[in-house]
Amino acid sequence: MASIVIRRLEEATKKRLRLRASQHGRSMEEEARAILKLAVASGSQAEKNLAQSIRRRFAALGGVELPELVREPMRRPPKIGR
Repeated sequence: MASIVIRRLEEATKKRLRLRASQHGRSMEEEARAILKLAVASGSQAEKNLAQSIRRRFAALGGVELPELVREPMRRPPKIGR
């Protein structure tokens, strides 16, 4: 297995990592491994279609029926130079 060293980690980040690790009953090292594994795994399965991703996220809230708008016919474009 490979090893990694993280330099210049902010103290606040380290404290939050320690707290998160204790909440999950893991060491800080185990917690960091779990976070990295999850981040890398979810990045490779990113949704390619943004519209479908948004629709799936909000599907549980239900749809909205919008009234059909009555539109006027398009007007003729202005004649330039005449």
